[in-house]
Amino acid sequence: MTTILVTRGSPLALAQAHLVLAQCRSTFPERAFTIRTVKTTGDKRQRASMAKPDAHLPKGLFTKELENALLDGTADLAVHSLKDLPTDLPEGLILGAVLEREDPRDVLVYRGNGSQQRRGFPSGLRVRDLPANTVVATSSTRRREQLLRANPHLRIVEIRGNVGTRLRRLADDPGLDATILAMAGLRRLGYEVQSDAALSTASPEGDGPVVPHGLLASILTFDEMLPCVGQAAIGIEIRRSNDDAAAICSRINHQPTMACVRAERAFLHGMGGGCQSPVAAYAEAEGAILRMRAISFRTKIAVEVVASGDPVKPVELGLSLAGRLKDLESRPVNPRSSSR
Repeated sequence: MTTILVTRGSPLALAQAHLVLAQCRSTFPERAFTIRTVKTTGDKRQRASMAKPDAHLPKGLFTKELENALLDGTADLAVHSLKDLPTDLPEGLILGAVLEREDPRDVLVYRGNGSQQRRGFPSGLRVRDLPANTVVATSSTRRREQLLRANPHLRIVEIRGNVGTRLRRLADDPGLDATILAMAGLRRLGYEVQSDAALSTASPEGDGPVVPHGLLASILTFDEMLPCVGQAAIGIEIRRSNDDAAAICSRINHQPTMACVRAERAFLHGMGGGCQSPVAAYAEAEGAILRMRAISFRTKIAVEVVASGDPVKPVELGLSLAGRLKDLESRPVNPRSSSR
């Protein structure tokens, strides 16, 4: 019997599915596994705004068709960028496993000074250093709010397309100056990301991705750009009734990452938002302690909370942070809060 992994067909989605496939084959060498691709609504509607989503667009733009394949029995494991997976899953489906998390930081990508006939910048650029009216392309409300918090004089525009498309647009379009991409996605696609250096391919044989000439990268700290819930984690969704898939997931699941993302997803659920909500949260397991920080831009003033909890009770930690943030948001003056 062959176990079927279903995924989107984008380069990054396929790269992530192949990571899961390799781990499955390594853990279960006697079993057969294969990948099947599905085009989701989000893939089909490239012009749909992510910053201002259409009320008529269905929930789970990048996950619904994969979940349908699970529900109708044509797939056994659905591989997701966990940041795209809604916190409320369809009846009968569960998050079965997550792989060990990649680097969750974001990267500021921009043209260097040598760019001909286009504005460029020196290496080592930080968001706060960008000149007034610098055009930064992102469709994420979370990134937009944090960019404007660090530098209120920026111009933020939307951008869609896969990583390669965005990099080419940045290199070729004089109307764009910079963009923000996830470190994890860049690495999984074979890009070499070193802060304050040129973006390059990680392949010594030269068979990696084509990197547009003249692009530089600055890796952002969590103080500059807190990641979205689940960023850099690969999630595996299964049918609750599929004991065989559950057994596979139990062997490949990375428990410390699972504790972190469960806390983050509980926070997002408690805030009542989705992946495009202007909130961010990141949890990190440090031995017997789960540390978590979160920020919300749902009111005019950013509200932050930091807390720690028990790794075996991640949901409680996430819900607690959501409750405290909502309480701060409801006050006449929103103070910045940091507690442990």
